[in-house]
Amino acid sequence: MKIRFLLLLACSLVVSRTIAQDTEPADGSRVITTAVPFLMISPDARSGGMGDAGVSSSPDAYSIFWNPAKYAFADKAFGFGIGYVPWLRGLVNDIGLASLSGFGKIGDKQAIAGSLRFFSMGEVMFTNEIGTELGTVKPNEWTIDLTYARKFSREFAGAISARYIYSNLVPVNYSNYDVRPGQSVAADIAIYYHHELEIKGINSASIDFGLTISNIGAKMSYSSTSVVRDFIPTNLRLGPSFTMDLDDYNRISVGFDLNKLLVPTPPVYAKDSNNNPIIGPDGKKVIAKGMDPDVSVVQGMLQSFYDAPYGFKEEMQEINIAAYAEYWYNKLFSIRAGYFYESKYKGDRQFFTLGAGLRYNVFGLDFSYLIPVKNNNPLQNTLQFTLLFNFDKNKPESNTK
Repeated sequence: MKIRFLLLLACSLVVSRTIAQDTEPADGSRVITTAVPFLMISPDARSGGMGDAGVSSSPDAYSIFWNPAKYAFADKAFGFGIGYVPWLRGLVNDIGLASLSGFGKIGDKQAIAGSLRFFSMGEVMFTNEIGTELGTVKPNEWTIDLTYARKFSREFAGAISARYIYSNLVPVNYSNYDVRPGQSVAADIAIYYHHELEIKGINSASIDFGLTISNIGAKMSYSSTSVVRDFIPTNLRLGPSFTMDLDDYNRISVGFDLNKLLVPTPPVYAKDSNNNPIIGPDGKKVIAKGMDPDVSVVQGMLQSFYDAPYGFKEEMQEINIAAYAEYWYNKLFSIRAGYFYESKYKGDRQFFTLGAGLRYNVFGLDFSYLIPVKNNNPLQNTLQFTLLFNFDKNKPESNTK
């Protein structure tokens, strides 16, 4: 497929951070951008049907993305999932995220897991400065994850994950341009709390809480000589959930996630009378409001809580909310709904999601569908699906989730 806008899309992932810092949008929006944003795409249809939430939902094969500490509470010996997320399906048919994720329990208290995510940007036609076609290439990005989870008590578990990230936006050699694949390594830390409740009139109930800091890792560069290195999407995710077994057949769960990127907020730069950035004695642009974003990864994580140019109000605008409800009948069939909200000044993503799931013996199948509330969304008019397989050496009954 010869479609030049895909090349612009790929390049925008590299330069968007610089553009965001150089301009101040007329509508007041201040979007935080990072390298490899595909790491924030929901890879599974279950969470995709719950508004992209999952930090404290019940464990499944895709917990490595939402909260790997949940694996310690998995009620199956091992399992795996296969998923595919079509991307920009309304425009093209060859962009998408494929994923494979699996886990295995070690006794009752420990678990290990791993996953592979591959994001294909389709087929792109490259041209030179005068428009001569140089051939088609297929930009892609992928990551490999490994995790270890352990229970510290009957109600509390923790996990650590390691991740290798590879981003090849320009998979071809050009002698006139200094470009190379971006690479990084990162880690996640996570905790999960599960507490059983006694409520009169219902079979059982529990309250759960999860917290994950994901993609704590090195900055990424796409040039061997460039001093500009972009943050990867280090993200804080936390939230509670509440589950009730009304009787032997009906289960209801509700919950929500709060998300915040732990990378610096772009500052407001001082401008001269011609609206050009003012350069200081150190060769850097003079900051009028906010803080210098050219800091280390650890410093960037810390200052992300207080570096917004417009203070506490803007910091609160950087928190996204994802809420959901999930219903299961007889541990076989489920329906889900969710809502995702992002401030209009930080990207303005707002959408509803619907989903359904089936479980039979070791086999599971999940679907989700996204309905945008404002603006367009890369997943609108798209059906997302995930296949799951769960096995237990001791318990023959089907997994609930």
